Amino acid sequence: MRPGDDAAPAAEDTGAVPDLPHESPEPVTPAPALVCSARGCRAAAAWGLRWNNPSLHQPERRKTWLACDEHRERLSSHLAVRRFLREVVPVDELTSGRE
Repeated sequence: MRPGDDAAPAAEDTGAVPDLPHESPEPVTPAPALVCSARGCRAAAAWGLRWNNPSLHQPERRKTWLACDEHRERLSSHLAVRRFLREVVPVDELTSGRE
């Protein structure tokens, strides 16, 4: 800003936060903490599909896919055909540790 200018200094000059565009009038719904593993599905997971590939994993090792009610059967079938599926449990029964 030059001496004699009446314009206010730019935001970067004052350290002020510039005005941001107004938020959407529709509220943003946060994603569920545990999301279905089916491709493109963003629904909350209701089931844990516990599996392992015996040619890669030790027998006690378990991997987990998450499934919503709609995709539980399809994901279970995918794993069962390959003889990978070990158990299906409600998501509440999963441990908090990650694999």
